Amino acid sequence: MYILGIETSCDETAVSVVRGQRNTVDIVSHIISSQIPTHRKYGGVVPEVAARHHVVNMIPVVHEALRQAKLTAHDIDVIAVTRGPGLVTSLRIGVQSAKALAYAWHKPLLGINHMEGHIYANWFAHPPIQFPVVSLVVSGGHTELIHMPRHGTYRLIGRTRDDAAGEAFDKVAKLLGIPYPGGPHIQQLADKGDATRFDLPRPMLHTKNYDFSFAGLKTAMLYLVRKEFSQKKPPLPDLCASFQQAVIDVLVHKTVRAAQEYQARSVLLAGGVAANEPLRTQLGAALHKLNAKILYTNPPLKLCTDNASMIAMAAYWHAKKKERGSWKTMEADPNWELV
Repeated sequence: MYILGIETSCDETAVSVVRGQRNTVDIVSHIISSQIPTHRKYGGVVPEVAARHHVVNMIPVVHEALRQAKLTAHDIDVIAVTRGPGLVTSLRIGVQSAKALAYAWHKPLLGINHMEGHIYANWFAHPPIQFPVVSLVVSGGHTELIHMPRHGTYRLIGRTRDDAAGEAFDKVAKLLGIPYPGGPHIQQLADKGDATRFDLPRPMLHTKNYDFSFAGLKTAMLYLVRKEFSQKKPPLPDLCASFQQAVIDVLVHKTVRAAQEYQARSVLLAGGVAANEPLRTQLGAALHKLNAKILYTNPPLKLCTDNASMIAMAAYWHAKKKERGSWKTMEADPNWELV
């Protein structure tokens, strides 16, 4: 089965073709047209600008994905598209494009939840994932702990009450004068810094629930910089290392506790922040210490940030159950929650 996936939830125009057979899915082509250089000068994504770029990029990216896959429209079995959540102006471009292709090519259409796609990125190039699963989804817009007893069944067990982890990274980066996107730059600086130099809070670390909060940590960074470094150059590596470690401590602690309570056989890391190497390493070490038999996976780096391969992967498991959507009724839903 060949699935063509389309992802336009934010500022990446992405199209991918995957080939699925039984429980194995391989990437045949993987194309991303990034808008980071465009939005960097604004310090963040401008929705109207992102939508205009999607309009310009969509058809060329679809053609390139088919060309690299050495396939034609006739070979595609299913079209999958991110229906939400995300920026409504960006989502609409992807959904309308997918609907047009489904109509023109006479193909079935599947609308996929963006967060489900991030979770399913873990099914590429990993040992067989065993259920039940606990998944930590960390991105610019979401920080959630999801319990999965089986394919396609999700239970939300914790989420951020304010800023997502990735959002906090970007806002702190902007506070420190670090270029957009903030996460990768903060990690690079943190690699050279002392994470113990500044004693920052670990919000909600010891609460009984699995919710998160990062707005207070962001504010603590603001007050620290204003108080200590208003008249002198701030030590960016130490500030970044201290901030990054505070975020990681909370994410790791709550994920490990959730894995223990829900008797997870697999723990998955997903979302853009899953590319953070210290988080990947420290979560793996903590889970191994808890129970060496737990399968811990994180996506290949190229599949952590927004991409269409993860959307096509999630679609494969829906297509196996003969699920189908309609190009006549499908609409973008910027607030579509996985659970």
